[in-house]
Amino acid sequence: MTLLDAQPYDPAKSRRRKIKITVTLVVVVVLAALAWMYRNWPEEHSVDKFFTALQHQDYETAYGIYFNDSGWRQHQRKYSQYTYADFYRDWGPGGEWGLVKSHRIYGSANTKGFGSGGVVVEVVVNERSEHARMFVQKSDKTLTVFPY
Repeated sequence: MTLLDAQPYDPAKSRRRKIKITVTLVVVVVLAALAWMYRNWPEEHSVDKFFTALQHQDYETAYGIYFNDSGWRQHQRKYSQYTYADFYRDWGPGGEWGLVKSHRIYGSANTKGFGSGGVVVEVVVNERSEHARMFVQKSDKTLTVFPY
């Protein structure tokens, strides 16, 4: 085959190639945007489960979510720094937020330098203007109140 034996130009084939490239680029951009928007979804989901348990007044489940340990009753000594009684006093009906009747995740942000890295999730509780800020440790999904 020589240069003079080249196949004739096919505009339909060229158009299909351009469409495939364009569709691929759009899909990549959309997937990147979705990955960026939902990068903290696991941590937000943990906080949402925690406040849902509080809303249903299931404080034992909420305590398990707080420490990411559903079997916390079998080894309560492990949590002697923050016992269930302390947790109930802080998060129960007499706590800072009172009875949790509604909640929604307001937003989240990654932290650097606080602990070994995690996510601060901001929650609107009972439609109050002051938001609850929960820190979720990325490594083990344990929760704490964000101090700042």
